[in-house]
Amino acid sequence: MTKISNAMIILIIMLNLAFDQISKIIVRNEVGNYEIIQLFGPWFTLTKVENTGAFLSAGSALPDLIRIILLSVFPIIFLAYGLYMLLVKRNMSNLQIVGWCFVIGGGIGNLYDRIVHGSVTDFLHLDLGLFQTGIFNLADVSIMIGMFIIFTGQFFYKKEESLTLQ
Repeated sequence: MTKISNAMIILIIMLNLAFDQISKIIVRNEVGNYEIIQLFGPWFTLTKVENTGAFLSAGSALPDLIRIILLSVFPIIFLAYGLYMLLVKRNMSNLQIVGWCFVIGGGIGNLYDRIVHGSVTDFLHLDLGLFQTGIFNLADVSIMIGMFIIFTGQFFYKKEESLTLQ
């Protein structure tokens, strides 16, 4: 099977980034802070929150220098290395490449917000009774989908690898 081209890798990353940034621009312009808009009953709502930390506001109370290092400098290094691995090394399956494209696209989206706006705009919330999420955004969705694809791809890659060794 042929590997995904670098142009396709960049396209997948840019589409993830574009969906994230367009959704955040709409929310920033149209929704007030902490305003709750029901999308599907009380189960799926839109609530705009500016998050100065990481996942579920982790790290938002850290001193500025430490927060910048942990939430901006390290992610820049991680994302740059990820792009290098995707565009140059690419010793992974196509499924894993797509997964990493989603993770990197989402990561760039949240990093862009943190650097340009000083916080990440979160706005989606699920409340299914026993299961409830924190408030998240489409970059977070991209990252989660990407990680699911990577883990799924790893399972199938290992299974495929073991079949070819027999």
